[in-house]
Amino acid sequence: MEQEVVGDLELSVGYVLKQVHAALRTAMDEALRPLDLTVPQYACLELLGQTPGLSNSELARRAFVTRQSMNLVLRRLQERGLLTRPDQAPHGRALPSELTQDGHAMLREASMAVRAVEKQLFSPLSRQQQLRLREDLTECLASSPTS
Repeated sequence: MEQEVVGDLELSVGYVLKQVHAALRTAMDEALRPLDLTVPQYACLELLGQTPGLSNSELARRAFVTRQSMNLVLRRLQERGLLTRPDQAPHGRALPSELTQDGHAMLREASMAVRAVEKQLFSPLSRQQQLRLREDLTECLASSPTS
């Protein structure tokens, strides 16, 4: 049985996808730096803006970081007054987090900065091409064994 190899990395969809991810992450880091936010902190704000009350575990899973890392993210955002968490869990062990008024304001500013990065990165593609790319990637994700 013949084993298939990746071959020329420049022809590998996965390799180009990883390059796009790295470019997006670097640009997001730069855009968020003036706001004194990291990408995981921004992701946490965005997630809580869309779904208030998420626990540390839920946030970590959705932001693609470990629970330990998310705990540090939450602590830092709470110290800055951008979110609140109860001292004791209302039920179970999960401490639901919610954005403060300052957190919502920071989220709006950070979202605009990140959206500008995305617009720039994907500007060579038409709106229709961007939608198609998103649909195609979503389809690939749905067929992933880890989804």
